[in-house]
Amino acid sequence: MKYRNSLPQLSGTQMVADGGLETTLVFHDGIDLPLFAAFKALESQEGIDAIDRYMRGFARLAVNYRRGFIMDTPTWRASPRWAAELGVDREELKEVHREVIATLVKMRDEHETPESPFVINGVIGPHSDGYAPTEIMSATDAETYHQTQVGWFTEMGADMVSAITMTYVEEAIGIVRAAQAADIPVVISFTVETDGRLPSGQELRSAIEQVDATTKGAAAYFMINCAHPDHFRSVIEQGGDWTKRIMGVRANASRLSHAELDEAEELDDGNPQEFGELHQELAKILPNLSVIGGCCGTDHRHVEHVCKATLQPITVTV
Repeated sequence: MKYRNSLPQLSGTQMVADGGLETTLVFHDGIDLPLFAAFKALESQEGIDAIDRYMRGFARLAVNYRRGFIMDTPTWRASPRWAAELGVDREELKEVHREVIATLVKMRDEHETPESPFVINGVIGPHSDGYAPTEIMSATDAETYHQTQVGWFTEMGADMVSAITMTYVEEAIGIVRAAQAADIPVVISFTVETDGRLPSGQELRSAIEQVDATTKGAAAYFMINCAHPDHFRSVIEQGGDWTKRIMGVRANASRLSHAELDEAEELDDGNPQEFGELHQELAKILPNLSVIGGCCGTDHRHVEHVCKATLQPITVTV
């Protein structure tokens, strides 16, 4: 099945995303990830098997709960700047993208059902740090930088691309423009601090509205990731048309701040059952919430509790 021009989540199909891939690999599988780069795990058979096992677990979960599955590529740190720091050249990096897309196509062919559509999502991470950026790019520079990955995903058959853990607006705008030029659907996922604001200090509502105004609403939808529900619930409870643009949430298991998580040496996986219950509340205040997964500290347990807690049908409103 091909979804590039008609993503099922845009019609209200409830979709599962995966959890915290990097934290799972590091803390559960004992795999070293330099610079938190999950794609480096693909250099060993142990890493390949761990990612395959992880993704197949979410594929089965999606099918069991008759939900679609957003199949993320392990490429959050696979952009040119980070690859260079890891000693990976451009041709090697391009081949990584080719291999991960081919692997997900095969997995989709094996698991997808009519009730559970699988969407291949090319993941793009921030150019700078995902918690506290040390360099702020202009929208033009961000478009130029990210067009490499966007182009590869488009060429190799991804259905969509998602910019995950965006910390400021200019980079998000640049990624949307790069995706527009490549004619592939794009999702922007902002992260927030414990006060519900972006690490840049901008309010979430203002950031979403600015991206939409600057790009004429070109993003397919927006998401929130890498923050606990308690960090942003009060912000979205304020309501407004802007909340209709938030169709996905990938929250952290932990209530710790980004600074505290950066210093943590042990995994804080929170309470999976409570995690599901918190998403039941989010579903009541986000009218178009149709994509739910997890981020740091979460695994299959957390996302399964979310599925159990949010079984009500979703009707997309405009």
